[in-house]
Amino acid sequence: MQCFIYKSSKKDELYLYIAKQDDFSNVPEAILKSIGPPVFVMELDITPERLLAREKAADVIKGIEEHGFFIQMPPSIYPAPKKLQ
Repeated sequence: MQCFIYKSSKKDELYLYIAKQDDFSNVPEAILKSIGPPVFVMELDITPERLLAREKAADVIKGIEEHGFFIQMPPSIYPAPKKLQ
């Protein structure tokens, strides 16, 4: 699947994936307002097997197919809690 990746102009390390360049028609207005004007980063061909830095490619594809977009949230600033033994 060909997709286009945009970064948020308001939130560091938040990325928006869409299927058509500059077509934000499937992204709810509330999301667009919260992330600010999207800034184009790159075009990428994603397959379910492709390794991405922080997301599973299959999740990105599913999000775009089902909702018309996928949002990659910034990493948590808090470490994951350790399991008690």
